[in-house]
Amino acid sequence: MSTSAPQQTIGLTTISRTVASLAVGVVHTLERAMVGPDRMRTAAGNAWEAICADRARADQRAELDRLVAELTAARARARQPVG
Repeated sequence: MSTSAPQQTIGLTTISRTVASLAVGVVHTLERAMVGPDRMRTAAGNAWEAICADRARADQRAELDRLVAELTAARARARQPVG
């Protein structure tokens, strides 16, 4: 009986994970170098940007709804007989 440990092989998933891990590290380092540590994107920052974008879209929809209501009211007034 042999007491040697089985030989471990490197599979495709191991290589992919390694490459992905290295790529994330490189991107993180580049981002830190380019924008500085104070301006790095974070999950909280991304969430806040999404909230602000949602609010801006809601404001735009509300403004558009208001304009459509004004146009509809003006058209209804224009169709009413005078007198």
